[in-house]
Amino acid sequence: MPVDRIAVTGWVLVAFIFANAGKTMKDQIAMIRDWSIFAGILFAYEYSRGLSDQLGRPISYLAVRNIDRALFFGTDPNVWMQQHLNVSKVLSWYEYPLAVTYMTHFIFPPGVAVLLWWINRDMWVRYMRRLGILFFLACATFAAFPVAPPWLAAKQGYIAPIHRITARAWSHMGIKSVSKVFDRGTAITNPYAAMPSLHAGCALLVVLFFFPYMPKWIRVISLALPASMAVCLVYFGEHYVADILAGWLYVGVAIWISTKWEKRNSGAVKAQRAR
Repeated sequence: MPVDRIAVTGWVLVAFIFANAGKTMKDQIAMIRDWSIFAGILFAYEYSRGLSDQLGRPISYLAVRNIDRALFFGTDPNVWMQQHLNVSKVLSWYEYPLAVTYMTHFIFPPGVAVLLWWINRDMWVRYMRRLGILFFLACATFAAFPVAPPWLAAKQGYIAPIHRITARAWSHMGIKSVSKVFDRGTAITNPYAAMPSLHAGCALLVVLFFFPYMPKWIRVISLALPASMAVCLVYFGEHYVADILAGWLYVGVAIWISTKWEKRNSGAVKAQRAR
């Protein structure tokens, strides 16, 4: 079951190759060009660790932890949640929907890209522009400021012991392939790509991108995705609250930059047509 980003992208490309069978060479080249951009974004994230290693940047264990403690009056939110939400060998009912929420990160961003590319390429370009800027800003931060996530900080004794329970609900549901892929991804990806949280950022970006097309009541409901993503990231020990807030901030910056560029470009096109 392909749930890591690279595997999902590979399956998407294979699907499009078959879907484009019989089309012109121009269409085939356009498809490869478009999805090479998406693949490049994901590869940049997955292998950002190498750049931080080459730059010789030290791993930060305390800076973001201290921000969380300042926000929550000396309390570590990850530790508090696991202590108060009954983390034990027996899974609580809410751990299952939270596990599903966590995995939507590997489905929704590429899924939205596929849908938009198929039905409206102009919207696809706008979406990819925002996603690309978000990932660029995040990867630059990962390289310059590598941060240990809470579960790793706990292993080193910087916070009280917590458990990384991200994948265990899938094993309890009998879907061990997901937990195996999760373990494989952990071994090859950058464990210090924690600040900002792209899980939090992508969940918010997907929702905000479609905000203008939603009725008001659906907008409110849709915010459950980034909210529940934030809860599961802290509860599972994957991110600090400050990581999540930074991810949301980066989304705001990506949207602002994209919107400014699009308005300027639209104005230039209109002026050229008026000549």
